[in-house]
Amino acid sequence: MQSLITCVLIIAFISPCLCHRWNVGTQNTIYNVIDFGAVGDGKTDDTQAFLKAWQSMCEAQGTSTLLIPPNKVFLVTSMLLKGPCVAPSVQIQLQGVIVAPTKDAWVEGNLNTLIMISNVNGLTIDGSGGLIDGYGSAWWACKSCPRPSVLIINSCNSVSVTNLNMINSPKSHIHVNGCEGATFSHINISAPGDSPNTDGFDISTSKNIMIEDSTIATGDDCIAISGGSSYINVTGIACGPGHGISIGSLGKKFDTVQEVYVRNCSFIRTTNGARIKTFPNQAVEVSDVTYRGIHGTSLDGRAITLDCGESGCYGIVLDQINIVSCLTGKSASCFCNNAHGTATATNPNCTCLLP
Repeated sequence: MQSLITCVLIIAFISPCLCHRWNVGTQNTIYNVIDFGAVGDGKTDDTQAFLKAWQSMCEAQGTSTLLIPPNKVFLVTSMLLKGPCVAPSVQIQLQGVIVAPTKDAWVEGNLNTLIMISNVNGLTIDGSGGLIDGYGSAWWACKSCPRPSVLIINSCNSVSVTNLNMINSPKSHIHVNGCEGATFSHINISAPGDSPNTDGFDISTSKNIMIEDSTIATGDDCIAISGGSSYINVTGIACGPGHGISIGSLGKKFDTVQEVYVRNCSFIRTTNGARIKTFPNQAVEVSDVTYRGIHGTSLDGRAITLDCGESGCYGIVLDQINIVSCLTGKSASCFCNNAHGTATATNPNCTCLLP
């Protein structure tokens, strides 16, 4: 078997400092990007000032904060904020606006991401009052072009991100890769419903990730969870428009996703609710999946689709589900193919499930 998926889906459709260093008591030192040469006029490239401020903060003893002050617009190009840092914990306070360059201003061959934070443990990002704008509209017309993500958090442990506002990424907004122990709360992500591949979150090869109390409206998956990820908790998400919350696609190589929990989420104007995506003809094994407490309406006649490959899906549990068609006179239906499990208190009735 190339892939193994084990998950449970339980869903309800229902004043800046302007000095170089500012000590808060004796515990925290502030590194303001303005003091390292940032202009903040939305036209000047402030990348080098950000990198200098980051380097000074990362090399400092004790807890330190990188401050991006309010009432400024900071233009940055692709930049890597790299650790490990000397201090056991570092903070980023985003109070101003960060904007990406225009499409033509990106350096060819450097199109991976606008901001990458790598190998930093104990990272805290507070985006209260701030915004990151990916200026993605110029990219979306070319769906096959390589496009950058806005924020990649790579190989970081014990991460906390709160009150972060992001709009219009050329590609995915936040990509979490190779991380263990990260919490994202009160995140607001927005891109037009027809913008291609603008996932809210992409999670890969990560463990113990929590995404909670957030609003995600994009042109693709609100949250996509891919291979090597486990113990992913998603709760209190308002998703839509978009493609819903997805596991996969899986099966291109050997990978495993397990212990995924989705609770108390709403899906409005999404093409899917909660789904598992696999590559066809790749012998992907799907087992021990529970859908419980789902209610709502479906524009498509197939309210529930369990289309499994030759390996089959086993241990599927449908419980307390009520999905009806939103079209007058049209009934919702359940479709199964090689799916094994049980259905209780479920409408539409999934008599096609195999024992």
